[in-house]
Amino acid sequence: MFKPQYPRPDTYTPAIVRPTSTPVEHPAPAPAPAKAPNALGGLVQNSPGTALALAAGGVAGVLALASVAVSLLLAVAVTAVALSISGVVLLFLVRALRQEFKNH
Repeated sequence: MFKPQYPRPDTYTPAIVRPTSTPVEHPAPAPAPAKAPNALGGLVQNSPGTALALAAGGVAGVLALASVAVSLLLAVAVTAVALSISGVVLLFLVRALRQEFKNH
């Protein structure tokens, strides 16, 4: 039921496409109109508001990346502290069990 069923290799016949009429020649597209050259040589002029928005967006991006990095480092630190505490507890329990078996 869940196994795919493939056709036998000898039943496959490729479709042969033969042109039924002569090919139609399409005219070449018209060339795009030439743009007038910019006085500043293609430089984009930004208003002070646009520059401020770009700067604010960059600062927001850096702050977002920094907060992600700090949260990842904090997660690693919390995990390290938890593992070290559990290691100390396990060491204490193993020593207590060894002393109990020595006394009996």
